[in-house]
Amino acid sequence: MIDLNTPLLAIDVGRGTQDILVYEPGRAIENSIKLVLPSPTVVTAEKIRQATGAGRPVFLDGFLMGGGANTGAVREHLAAGLPIYATPEAAGTLHDDLEKVRSMGIDIRTDPPEDAVTVHTTDYMEPELKNALSLFCVGYPENVAVAVQDHGYSPHRSNRIHRFELMRERLDAGDWDLLSLVADPPLADMTRMQAVRRQAPGALVTDTGPVALIGALCDPRVRQQAKEGVILVNAGNGHTLCFALKGREIYGIFEHHTGALTPAKLQHYIRRLADGTLTSEEVFDDGGHGAAVRKPLVTNAVAVTGPNRLRLLPEACQAAPFGDMMLSGCFGLMYLWKQLREG
Repeated sequence: MIDLNTPLLAIDVGRGTQDILVYEPGRAIENSIKLVLPSPTVVTAEKIRQATGAGRPVFLDGFLMGGGANTGAVREHLAAGLPIYATPEAAGTLHDDLEKVRSMGIDIRTDPPEDAVTVHTTDYMEPELKNALSLFCVGYPENVAVAVQDHGYSPHRSNRIHRFELMRERLDAGDWDLLSLVADPPLADMTRMQAVRRQAPGALVTDTGPVALIGALCDPRVRQQAKEGVILVNAGNGHTLCFALKGREIYGIFEHHTGALTPAKLQHYIRRLADGTLTSEEVFDDGGHGAAVRKPLVTNAVAVTGPNRLRLLPEACQAAPFGDMMLSGCFGLMYLWKQLREG
């Protein structure tokens, strides 16, 4: 059980969904208010496609946010022969190098043309969430914790390499402890996290991958496995992150794109991670982010969470903390709030 002293709004922003938990002290987590909604990038993409269908120009205005569906919608809009304008910060959603954004055909400016549809860019949809909760007479907690996936600022080199280098640096600095991948406040280089912090200055903002795995450890079966050693996998909609973990010590880690994985390929990477032979080059050359291995871990225990868990690892222990797999990231955020803000 995670008992917090004050209410908390936990938001885990993924590629397909944003998963939301409203925690109130004294209320069982199973009875807490929970929502699984379209992710901000999906919402933004739909607004752009509506403008495309109407034959209207689009003006992107707001904050740097995660890409994915919105980037695809931008390309479709431009391919239809319709213009897109963007403020400098909103343009950073598409690439850290604004010259590359301009080369896509996007006009970077501060003011919208009169006929353009303005689409607000953000990973933190505070007004919409406040409105939704208010319709059910649910208060909006003062304390907020948000998870987003951040590759770090990398305008002139692969953001996959940059993201994994930052992860390796954090692991080395924290002696490969489970919480070493979490920084509160986030690193200055993490521009997506920093954008959320500007909108919610007191928020705990961290990365989606580690929080889902930390949350999975709230499942008693997984927590017991971790005492002896477990391969712990978060099979998300966009990325799959895998830890070899014993206690709180990370023995090894790799991250790949979920869409590029099959059950057989993931099992291959898991075996290589466990025996300590997996290399970062192997994962990167396959289109993933990378790997970092400190030492082998002798274990047959594999636990998985995330929306693609049954597709990729149907035979593994299916982690369901507090009976709800989709909220693993939110439970991880709760755990971190307890450790970092109330501990």
